[in-house]
Amino acid sequence: MPSWWVSPPPPFLPGGARQYRPRKGSGKSVSMRLPSSYILRNLWTRKLTTLLTALGMALVVFVFATVLMLSKGLEQTLVATGSADNVIVIRHSAETEIQSVIDREQAAIIASLPDTAYDVAGIPLLSKELVVLMVLPKKDQGKPSNVTVRGISDTGLTLRPQVRLTQGEMFRPGAREIIVGNKIAQNFANAGIGKKFRLGLGEWTITGIFDAGKTGFSSEIWGDVNQLMQAFRRNDYSSIIFKLADPSAFKQTEEKIENDQRLTVEVKRESRFYAEQSEMMSRFLKILGLSLSAIFSIGAMIGAMITMYASVANRTAEIGTLRAIGFPRSSILQAFLWESLALSLLGGIVGLGIASFMQLLTVSTMNWQTFSELAFTFTLTPTIAWQALLFSLLMGLVGGFLPAIRAARMNIVDALRAA
Repeated sequence: MPSWWVSPPPPFLPGGARQYRPRKGSGKSVSMRLPSSYILRNLWTRKLTTLLTALGMALVVFVFATVLMLSKGLEQTLVATGSADNVIVIRHSAETEIQSVIDREQAAIIASLPDTAYDVAGIPLLSKELVVLMVLPKKDQGKPSNVTVRGISDTGLTLRPQVRLTQGEMFRPGAREIIVGNKIAQNFANAGIGKKFRLGLGEWTITGIFDAGKTGFSSEIWGDVNQLMQAFRRNDYSSIIFKLADPSAFKQTEEKIENDQRLTVEVKRESRFYAEQSEMMSRFLKILGLSLSAIFSIGAMIGAMITMYASVANRTAEIGTLRAIGFPRSSILQAFLWESLALSLLGGIVGLGIASFMQLLTVSTMNWQTFSELAFTFTLTPTIAWQALLFSLLMGLVGGFLPAIRAARMNIVDALRAA
Protein backbone atom coordinates (compact mmCIF):
# COMPACT_ATOMS: atom_id res chain seq x y z
CA MET A 1 0.00 0.00 0.00
CA PRO A 2 1.42 3.41 -0.92
CA SER A 3 2.80 5.39 2.01
CA TRP A 4 0.59 8.40 1.35
CA TRP A 5 -2.70 6.55 1.93
CA VAL A 6 -4.42 7.37 5.22
CA SER A 7 -4.43 4.48 7.67
CA PRO A 8 -6.77 3.13 8.92
CA PRO A 9 -8.97 3.25 5.80
CA PRO A 10 -11.66 5.92 5.99
CA PRO A 11 -15.38 5.15 5.60
CA PHE A 12 -16.94 4.55 2.21
CA LEU A 13 -18.59 7.37 0.27
CA PRO A 14 -21.78 7.01 -1.79
CA GLY A 15 -21.29 4.53 -4.60
CA GLY A 16 -18.33 2.80 -2.94
CA ALA A 17 -15.73 5.58 -3.26
CA ARG A 18 -13.20 5.77 -0.43
CA GLN A 19 -12.11 8.98 1.17
CA TYR A 20 -8.37 9.35 1.08
CA ARG A 21 -5.95 12.22 1.03
CA PRO A 22 -2.18 12.59 0.78
CA ARG A 23 -0.14 12.52 3.95
CA LYS A 24 1.20 15.94 4.80
CA GLY A 25 4.69 16.54 3.59
CA SER A 26 4.57 13.63 1.15
CA GLY A 27 4.77 16.02 -1.82
CA LYS A 28 2.31 13.87 -3.81
CA SER A 29 -1.12 14.93 -5.07
CA VAL A 30 -4.06 12.64 -5.68
CA SER A 31 -6.75 13.10 -8.34
CA MET A 32 -9.92 11.98 -6.56
CA ARG A 33 -12.55 10.77 -8.98
CA LEU A 34 -16.06 9.55 -8.42
CA PRO A 35 -16.51 5.93 -9.59
CA SER A 36 -18.77 5.03 -12.51
CA SER A 37 -21.06 3.08 -10.17
CA TYR A 38 -21.93 6.34 -8.44
CA ILE A 39 -22.88 7.94 -11.79
CA LEU A 40 -24.97 4.99 -12.95
CA ARG A 41 -26.69 4.69 -9.57
CA ASN A 42 -27.90 8.28 -9.78
CA LEU A 43 -29.46 7.56 -13.16
CA TRP A 44 -31.13 4.44 -11.80
CA THR A 45 -32.63 6.21 -8.79
CA ARG A 46 -34.47 8.60 -11.16
CA LYS A 47 -35.81 5.87 -13.45
CA LEU A 48 -38.86 7.72 -14.78
CA THR A 49 -36.99 10.97 -15.50
CA THR A 50 -34.10 9.05 -17.06
CA LEU A 51 -36.49 7.05 -19.24
CA LEU A 52 -38.43 10.08 -20.50
CA THR A 53 -35.27 12.04 -21.29
CA ALA A 54 -33.67 9.06 -23.03
CA LEU A 55 -36.81 8.51 -25.11
CA GLY A 56 -36.77 12.15 -26.20
CA MET A 57 -33.19 11.76 -27.39
CA ALA A 58 -34.05 8.40 -28.96
CA LEU A 59 -36.73 10.09 -31.08
CA VAL A 60 -34.24 12.63 -32.40
CA VAL A 61 -31.63 9.94 -33.15
CA PHE A 62 -34.34 7.88 -34.87
CA VAL A 63 -35.20 10.78 -37.20
CA PHE A 64 -31.51 11.53 -37.81
CA ALA A 65 -30.58 7.91 -38.60
CA THR A 66 -33.71 7.24 -40.68
CA VAL A 67 -33.08 10.19 -42.97
CA LEU A 68 -29.47 9.12 -43.53
CA MET A 69 -30.63 5.55 -44.16
CA LEU A 70 -33.22 6.80 -46.65
CA SER A 71 -30.64 8.88 -48.51
CA LYS A 72 -28.14 6.00 -48.50
CA GLY A 73 -30.76 3.54 -49.74
CA LEU A 74 -31.70 5.80 -52.63
CA GLU A 75 -28.06 6.38 -53.50
CA GLN A 76 -27.14 2.69 -53.40
CA THR A 77 -30.18 1.72 -55.47
CA LEU A 78 -29.29 4.06 -58.31
CA VAL A 79 -25.53 3.48 -58.12
CA ALA A 80 -26.01 -0.30 -58.18
CA THR A 81 -28.18 0.08 -61.28
CA GLY A 82 -25.15 0.84 -63.43
CA SER A 83 -22.12 -1.28 -64.21
CA ALA A 84 -18.58 0.13 -64.28
CA ASP A 85 -17.78 -1.93 -67.40
CA ASN A 86 -20.74 -0.55 -69.34
CA VAL A 87 -20.78 2.74 -71.21
CA ILE A 88 -23.91 4.78 -71.83
CA VAL A 89 -24.17 7.23 -74.70
CA ILE A 90 -26.82 9.99 -74.58
CA ARG A 91 -27.42 13.27 -76.38
CA HIS A 92 -25.08 16.04 -75.35
CA SER A 93 -26.41 18.07 -72.35
CA ALA A 94 -29.22 15.59 -71.69
CA GLU A 95 -29.42 14.74 -68.00
CA THR A 96 -31.60 11.63 -68.39
CA GLU A 97 -32.37 9.04 -71.04
CA ILE A 98 -35.90 10.43 -71.35
CA GLN A 99 -34.49 13.79 -72.45
CA SER A 100 -32.04 12.17 -74.87
CA VAL A 101 -32.48 11.60 -78.60
CA ILE A 102 -30.02 9.68 -80.80
CA ASP A 103 -30.99 9.24 -84.43
CA ARG A 104 -30.44 6.01 -86.31
CA GLU A 105 -27.45 7.32 -88.28
CA GLN A 106 -25.57 8.29 -85.15
CA ALA A 107 -26.53 4.99 -83.53
CA ALA A 108 -25.04 3.11 -86.50
CA ILE A 109 -21.78 5.06 -86.22
CA ILE A 110 -21.48 4.26 -82.49
CA ALA A 111 -22.31 0.59 -83.11
CA SER A 112 -19.51 0.33 -85.68
CA LEU A 113 -16.76 1.38 -83.26
CA PRO A 114 -14.17 -1.33 -82.45
CA ASP A 115 -14.24 -0.61 -78.70
CA THR A 116 -17.29 -2.81 -78.07
CA ALA A 117 -16.88 -6.20 -76.41
CA TYR A 118 -18.28 -9.39 -78.02
CA ASP A 119 -19.87 -12.48 -76.49
CA VAL A 120 -18.76 -16.06 -77.19
CA ALA A 121 -21.02 -16.18 -80.27
CA GLY A 122 -19.34 -13.11 -81.74
CA ILE A 123 -22.34 -10.84 -81.16
CA PRO A 124 -21.47 -7.27 -80.04
CA LEU A 125 -22.59 -6.49 -76.50
CA LEU A 126 -24.44 -3.33 -77.47
CA SER A 127 -28.06 -2.34 -76.92
CA LYS A 128 -29.90 0.47 -78.65
CA GLU A 129 -32.61 1.50 -76.23
CA LEU A 130 -35.76 3.59 -75.95
CA VAL A 131 -36.92 5.01 -72.62
CA VAL A 132 -40.40 6.52 -72.20
CA LEU A 133 -42.81 7.20 -69.35
CA MET A 134 -46.28 5.68 -68.91
CA VAL A 135 -48.95 6.43 -66.31
CA LEU A 136 -50.28 3.31 -64.57
CA PRO A 137 -52.67 2.88 -61.60
CA LYS A 138 -51.26 1.79 -58.22
CA LYS A 139 -52.52 -1.48 -56.75
CA ASP A 140 -53.85 -0.22 -53.40
CA GLN A 141 -55.03 3.36 -53.86
CA GLY A 142 -55.61 3.25 -57.60
CA LYS A 143 -53.73 6.53 -57.93
CA PRO A 144 -51.81 7.04 -61.19
CA SER A 145 -48.03 7.04 -61.13
CA ASN A 146 -45.30 7.37 -63.75
CA VAL A 147 -43.48 4.19 -64.72
CA THR A 148 -40.35 3.82 -66.85
CA VAL A 149 -40.81 1.69 -69.98
CA ARG A 150 -37.53 0.57 -71.56
CA GLY A 151 -37.12 -0.93 -74.99
CA ILE A 152 -33.98 -3.06 -75.24
CA SER A 153 -32.13 -4.93 -77.96
CA ASP A 154 -31.42 -8.67 -77.92
CA THR A 155 -28.28 -8.18 -75.81
CA GLY A 156 -29.91 -5.73 -73.36
CA LEU A 157 -30.40 -8.44 -70.74
CA THR A 158 -26.88 -9.77 -71.17
CA LEU A 159 -25.46 -6.33 -70.39
CA ARG A 160 -27.23 -6.38 -67.01
CA PRO A 161 -26.09 -9.54 -65.20
CA GLN A 162 -27.81 -8.36 -62.00
CA VAL A 163 -31.18 -8.83 -63.75
CA ARG A 164 -32.65 -12.33 -63.69
CA LEU A 165 -36.04 -13.67 -64.71
CA THR A 166 -37.80 -15.15 -61.67
CA GLN A 167 -41.25 -15.95 -63.11
CA GLY A 168 -42.54 -16.70 -66.58
CA GLU A 169 -40.37 -16.29 -69.66
CA MET A 170 -38.54 -13.65 -71.68
CA PHE A 171 -40.46 -11.59 -74.22
CA ARG A 172 -40.04 -12.64 -77.84
CA PRO A 173 -38.29 -10.14 -80.15
CA GLY A 174 -40.77 -8.74 -82.66
CA ALA A 175 -43.79 -9.53 -80.48
CA ARG A 176 -45.88 -7.22 -78.34
CA GLU A 177 -44.73 -8.83 -75.13
CA ILE A 178 -43.14 -7.29 -72.04
CA ILE A 179 -41.53 -8.30 -68.76
CA VAL A 180 -41.97 -6.25 -65.58
CA GLY A 181 -39.74 -5.66 -62.56
CA ASN A 182 -40.77 -7.25 -59.28
CA LYS A 183 -41.46 -3.83 -57.73
CA ILE A 184 -43.90 -3.10 -60.56
CA ALA A 185 -45.62 -6.45 -59.98
CA GLN A 186 -45.92 -5.72 -56.25
CA ASN A 187 -47.11 -2.12 -56.44
CA PHE A 188 -49.20 -1.76 -59.60
CA ALA A 189 -52.58 -3.16 -60.59
CA ASN A 190 -52.88 -5.92 -63.22
CA ALA A 191 -49.12 -6.43 -63.34
CA GLY A 192 -49.13 -10.23 -63.15
CA ILE A 193 -48.10 -12.77 -65.77
CA GLY A 194 -50.69 -13.04 -68.54
CA LYS A 195 -52.15 -9.60 -67.83
CA LYS A 196 -52.23 -6.93 -70.50
CA PHE A 197 -51.01 -3.34 -70.42
CA ARG A 198 -51.91 -0.68 -72.92
CA LEU A 199 -48.65 0.94 -73.97
CA GLY A 200 -48.70 3.49 -76.76
CA LEU A 201 -50.91 2.33 -79.63
CA GLY A 202 -51.56 -1.23 -78.54
CA GLU A 203 -51.92 -3.83 -75.82
CA TRP A 204 -48.93 -5.74 -74.51
CA THR A 205 -48.93 -9.07 -72.73
CA ILE A 206 -46.81 -9.63 -69.61
CA THR A 207 -44.81 -12.82 -70.11
CA GLY A 208 -42.43 -12.63 -67.16
CA ILE A 209 -41.34 -10.93 -63.94
CA PHE A 210 -37.68 -10.13 -63.33
CA ASP A 211 -35.69 -9.33 -60.21
CA ALA A 212 -32.94 -6.73 -60.53
CA GLY A 213 -31.95 -6.81 -56.86
CA LYS A 214 -31.66 -3.46 -55.14
CA THR A 215 -31.44 -1.51 -58.39
CA GLY A 216 -33.69 0.91 -60.23
CA PHE A 217 -34.36 -1.67 -62.96
CA SER A 218 -36.76 -3.43 -60.58
CA SER A 219 -39.12 -0.47 -61.07
CA GLU A 220 -39.15 -0.68 -64.90
CA ILE A 221 -41.04 -2.41 -67.72
CA TRP A 222 -38.98 -3.95 -70.52
CA GLY A 223 -39.89 -4.89 -74.08
CA ASP A 224 -38.49 -5.16 -77.59
CA VAL A 225 -37.07 -1.79 -78.66
CA ASN A 226 -38.31 -1.94 -82.27
CA GLN A 227 -41.86 -2.81 -81.28
CA LEU A 228 -41.97 -0.10 -78.62
CA MET A 229 -40.65 2.51 -81.05
CA GLN A 230 -43.54 1.67 -83.38
CA ALA A 231 -46.06 1.75 -80.54
CA PHE A 232 -44.92 5.17 -79.34
CA ARG A 233 -44.28 6.52 -82.85
CA ARG A 234 -40.62 7.15 -82.20
CA ASN A 235 -37.96 7.15 -84.90
CA ASP A 236 -34.98 7.78 -82.62
CA TYR A 237 -33.35 5.98 -79.75
CA SER A 238 -32.93 7.39 -76.25
CA SER A 239 -29.54 5.87 -75.43
CA ILE A 240 -26.98 3.29 -76.44
CA ILE A 241 -25.42 0.93 -73.90
CA PHE A 242 -22.36 -1.14 -74.70
CA LYS A 243 -19.72 -3.10 -72.84
CA LEU A 244 -16.11 -2.03 -73.27
CA ALA A 245 -13.69 -4.60 -74.64
CA ASP A 246 -11.04 -2.99 -72.42
CA PRO A 247 -12.60 -1.29 -69.35
CA SER A 248 -9.38 0.66 -68.75
CA ALA A 249 -9.69 2.30 -72.17
CA PHE A 250 -12.77 4.31 -71.25
CA LYS A 251 -11.02 7.67 -71.58
CA GLN A 252 -9.85 6.92 -75.11
CA THR A 253 -13.31 5.72 -76.11
CA GLU A 254 -14.90 8.82 -74.62
CA GLU A 255 -12.58 11.15 -76.52
CA LYS A 256 -13.05 9.24 -79.78
CA ILE A 257 -16.86 9.47 -79.63
CA GLU A 258 -17.18 13.01 -78.30
CA ASN A 259 -14.61 14.40 -80.78
CA ASP A 260 -16.39 12.84 -83.76
CA GLN A 261 -17.95 15.75 -85.68
CA ARG A 262 -20.78 13.54 -86.90
CA LEU A 263 -21.99 12.93 -83.35
CA THR A 264 -23.62 15.25 -80.80
CA VAL A 265 -23.42 12.94 -77.83
CA GLU A 266 -21.63 12.50 -74.55
CA VAL A 267 -20.24 9.34 -73.01
CA LYS A 268 -20.36 8.25 -69.38
CA ARG A 269 -19.69 5.13 -67.42
CA GLU A 270 -23.06 3.61 -66.61
CA SER A 271 -22.30 3.55 -62.88
CA ARG A 272 -21.42 7.25 -62.88
CA PHE A 273 -24.51 8.12 -64.93
CA TYR A 274 -26.86 6.54 -62.38
CA ALA A 275 -24.91 7.97 -59.45
CA GLU A 276 -25.59 11.44 -60.82
CA GLN A 277 -29.29 10.59 -60.93
CA SER A 278 -29.32 10.20 -57.14
CA GLU A 279 -27.45 13.38 -56.23
CA MET A 280 -30.34 15.86 -56.31
CA MET A 281 -32.81 13.68 -54.39
CA SER A 282 -30.18 12.50 -51.94
CA ARG A 283 -29.06 16.06 -51.24
CA PHE A 284 -32.65 17.18 -50.67
CA LEU A 285 -33.33 14.33 -48.23
CA LYS A 286 -30.18 15.07 -46.26
CA ILE A 287 -30.93 18.80 -45.99
CA LEU A 288 -34.54 18.16 -44.97
CA GLY A 289 -33.61 15.44 -42.48
CA LEU A 290 -30.73 17.32 -40.90
CA SER A 291 -32.91 20.42 -40.56
CA LEU A 292 -35.61 18.44 -38.79
CA SER A 293 -33.02 16.71 -36.62
CA ALA A 294 -31.50 20.06 -35.65
CA ILE A 295 -34.91 21.43 -34.64
CA PHE A 296 -35.82 18.32 -32.66
CA SER A 297 -32.37 18.16 -31.06
CA ILE A 298 -32.90 21.59 -29.49
CA GLY A 299 -35.90 20.21 -27.63
CA ALA A 300 -33.97 17.08 -26.63
CA MET A 301 -31.03 19.12 -25.32
CA ILE A 302 -33.37 21.37 -23.35
CA GLY A 303 -34.96 18.25 -21.87
CA ALA A 304 -31.55 16.87 -20.91
CA MET A 305 -30.58 20.22 -19.42
CA ILE A 306 -33.76 20.37 -17.32
CA THR A 307 -33.16 16.81 -16.14
CA MET A 308 -29.58 17.57 -15.12
CA TYR A 309 -30.52 20.87 -13.43
CA ALA A 310 -33.15 18.98 -11.43
CA SER A 311 -30.52 16.42 -10.50
CA VAL A 312 -28.19 19.17 -9.26
CA ALA A 313 -30.99 20.78 -7.22
CA ASN A 314 -31.99 17.48 -5.59
CA ARG A 315 -28.39 16.60 -4.70
CA THR A 316 -27.20 19.95 -3.33
CA ALA A 317 -26.37 18.56 0.11
CA GLU A 318 -24.65 15.53 -1.46
CA ILE A 319 -22.50 17.78 -3.67
CA GLY A 320 -21.56 19.90 -0.65
CA THR A 321 -20.56 16.77 1.28
CA LEU A 322 -18.41 15.51 -1.58
CA ARG A 323 -16.67 18.86 -1.81
CA ALA A 324 -16.17 19.00 1.98
CA ILE A 325 -14.45 15.61 2.14
CA GLY A 326 -11.96 16.56 -0.56
CA PHE A 327 -13.36 15.94 -4.03
CA PRO A 328 -12.22 18.78 -6.32
CA ARG A 329 -14.50 20.78 -8.60
CA SER A 330 -13.17 18.92 -11.64
CA SER A 331 -14.40 15.59 -10.26
CA ILE A 332 -17.89 17.00 -9.72
CA LEU A 333 -17.86 18.50 -13.24
CA GLN A 334 -16.75 15.22 -14.81
CA ALA A 335 -19.29 13.19 -12.86
CA PHE A 336 -22.25 15.25 -14.07
CA LEU A 337 -20.93 15.36 -17.63
CA TRP A 338 -20.48 11.59 -17.69
CA GLU A 339 -23.98 11.22 -16.29
CA SER A 340 -25.40 13.34 -19.11
CA LEU A 341 -23.35 11.46 -21.72
CA ALA A 342 -24.52 8.10 -20.35
CA LEU A 343 -28.11 9.33 -20.57
CA SER A 344 -27.69 10.47 -24.18
CA LEU A 345 -25.87 7.28 -25.16
CA LEU A 346 -28.78 5.24 -23.84
CA GLY A 347 -31.16 7.32 -25.94
CA GLY A 348 -28.89 6.99 -28.98
CA ILE A 349 -28.74 3.19 -28.74
CA VAL A 350 -32.53 2.94 -28.37
CA GLY A 351 -33.14 5.32 -31.29
CA LEU A 352 -30.65 3.54 -33.52
CA GLY A 353 -32.13 0.16 -32.60
CA ILE A 354 -35.62 1.30 -33.61
CA ALA A 355 -34.28 2.85 -36.83
CA SER A 356 -32.62 -0.44 -37.80
CA PHE A 357 -36.06 -2.05 -38.22
CA MET A 358 -36.79 0.42 -41.04
CA GLN A 359 -34.59 -1.78 -43.26
CA LEU A 360 -37.51 -4.21 -43.43
CA LEU A 361 -39.60 -1.65 -45.32
CA THR A 362 -39.61 -0.79 -49.01
CA VAL A 363 -40.62 2.74 -49.96
CA SER A 364 -41.57 4.24 -53.30
CA THR A 365 -40.88 7.78 -54.35
CA MET A 366 -40.62 9.81 -57.52
CA ASN A 367 -37.20 10.12 -59.08
CA TRP A 368 -36.90 13.86 -59.56
CA GLN A 369 -34.58 13.39 -62.53
CA THR A 370 -36.84 11.10 -64.58
CA PHE A 371 -40.19 11.81 -62.85
CA SER A 372 -40.83 8.09 -62.67
CA GLU A 373 -41.54 5.93 -59.64
CA LEU A 374 -38.57 4.35 -57.90
CA ALA A 375 -38.75 1.73 -55.15
CA PHE A 376 -35.88 1.29 -52.68
CA THR A 377 -35.14 0.26 -49.10
CA PHE A 378 -33.62 1.97 -46.06
CA THR A 379 -29.93 1.10 -45.70
CA LEU A 380 -28.07 1.16 -42.38
CA THR A 381 -24.28 1.29 -42.62
CA PRO A 382 -21.59 1.33 -39.87
CA THR A 383 -20.86 4.97 -40.79
CA ILE A 384 -24.50 5.97 -40.23
CA ALA A 385 -24.54 4.08 -36.91
CA TRP A 386 -21.45 5.92 -35.63
CA GLN A 387 -22.78 9.25 -36.85
CA ALA A 388 -26.06 8.69 -35.01
CA LEU A 389 -24.33 7.74 -31.75
CA LEU A 390 -21.93 10.69 -31.98
CA PHE A 391 -24.92 12.96 -32.60
CA SER A 392 -26.61 11.65 -29.44
CA LEU A 393 -23.41 12.16 -27.41
CA LEU A 394 -23.15 15.71 -28.73
CA MET A 395 -26.70 16.40 -27.52
CA GLY A 396 -25.80 14.98 -24.11
CA LEU A 397 -22.63 17.06 -23.90
CA VAL A 398 -24.40 20.30 -24.78
CA GLY A 399 -27.38 19.55 -22.57
CA GLY A 400 -25.31 18.58 -19.55
CA PHE A 401 -22.54 21.17 -19.72
CA LEU A 402 -24.25 24.10 -17.94
CA PRO A 403 -25.74 21.95 -15.14
CA ALA A 404 -22.31 20.36 -14.61
CA ILE A 405 -20.72 23.83 -14.37
CA ARG A 406 -23.36 24.83 -11.82
CA ALA A 407 -22.67 21.74 -9.71
CA ALA A 408 -18.89 22.21 -9.86
CA ARG A 409 -19.07 25.90 -8.86
CA MET A 410 -21.40 25.29 -5.91
CA ASN A 411 -20.17 26.85 -2.65
CA ILE A 412 -19.45 24.23 0.00
CA VAL A 413 -20.96 26.18 2.87
CA ASP A 414 -24.12 27.12 0.98
CA ALA A 415 -24.56 23.54 -0.20
CA LEU A 416 -24.24 22.15 3.34
CA ARG A 417 -26.66 24.73 4.69
CA ALA A 418 -29.23 23.60 2.11
CA ALA A 419 -29.20 20.22 3.82
